[in-house]
Amino acid sequence: MKTNADNEVKSDVEETIEPVFEEEVQTDNGQSDIVAEYEAKLEEANTRILRLQADYDNFRRRTKLEIEANQKYRAQTIITDLLPVLDNFDRALQTQVDQEQAKSLLQGMEMVYRLLIEAIKKEGVEMIDAVGKEFDPHLHQAVMVVEVEDTDSGIVIEEFQKGYKLKDRVIRPSMVKVSQ
Repeated sequence: MKTNADNEVKSDVEETIEPVFEEEVQTDNGQSDIVAEYEAKLEEANTRILRLQADYDNFRRRTKLEIEANQKYRAQTIITDLLPVLDNFDRALQTQVDQEQAKSLLQGMEMVYRLLIEAIKKEGVEMIDAVGKEFDPHLHQAVMVVEVEDTDSGIVIEEFQKGYKLKDRVIRPSMVKVSQ
């Protein structure tokens, strides 16, 4: 049999236990809020890390492409500076000579010219073919347009100045006369 005192003790214990459970429930909610806050911060940090990794990968890729382009076209400056020399060699080699001494000088110039051409070819320079080809504004610069019989329109008739390409890049277009 239960006495009044037992009932009072039981109700006192229940009154004490209920607030403890309520605190635990509140603490759980507070902890879940804190956990949610930390999870959000963790997600934000992970997102920032992923973006930084992507930025770094893009930077590495761009830098690699720039280095490759610099290596590929490293000779462009010197080749550009040598083009007037090649033009002068071409003009000099087109002269007609009668004297034996001048002929031997011309042969020496031809050898130097060939060596120079071979050296720039090793760097990836090639002359642009123009005469007899269809006019291409990417490769040719038309300085004259004339009507010529028995020739289709848009065909290069004469080359005034040779054009050159370094690998796949046009260094200087050919100056040409084009049929109309």
